[in-house]
Amino acid sequence: MHRIPQSPRRVGGFSLVEIMIVIVLIGGILALVTNRVMNSQSQANVRLAGVQLTTLAGKVDQFRSDTGKLPESLEQMVTSPGLPGWLGPYAKAEELRDPWGTAIEYRRPGENGPFELVSLGADGAAGGESVDADIRKP
Repeated sequence: MHRIPQSPRRVGGFSLVEIMIVIVLIGGILALVTNRVMNSQSQANVRLAGVQLTTLAGKVDQFRSDTGKLPESLEQMVTSPGLPGWLGPYAKAEELRDPWGTAIEYRRPGENGPFELVSLGADGAAGGESVDADIRKP
């Protein structure tokens, strides 16, 4: 009588294909989480830039109240321009940069008032959308 050889029992464990599927799934999940964390950080920087510009606009108004005129440049907020009534410094040099490290633009006159402060957003270039959009105050 001939015996039919039995196939060896399957040894416990995962096949290479199963391991690869798990690695791909973990990679996808990590990519999604990283994207969300980075996006929330970018949105936080946009909000911070808006608050920073509002605060700096108040300091420009204080400069005007003390000296009777607007500063020629934001640097006059840090270093005395020799004007009577100057009681500064009104700002620190690092406050003249947005959360992305780009210099805040000071425009006189502004589009809607005597002056305007502009952060160029995350990309540091004029225009843009979302976190790259320009932020203007007041």
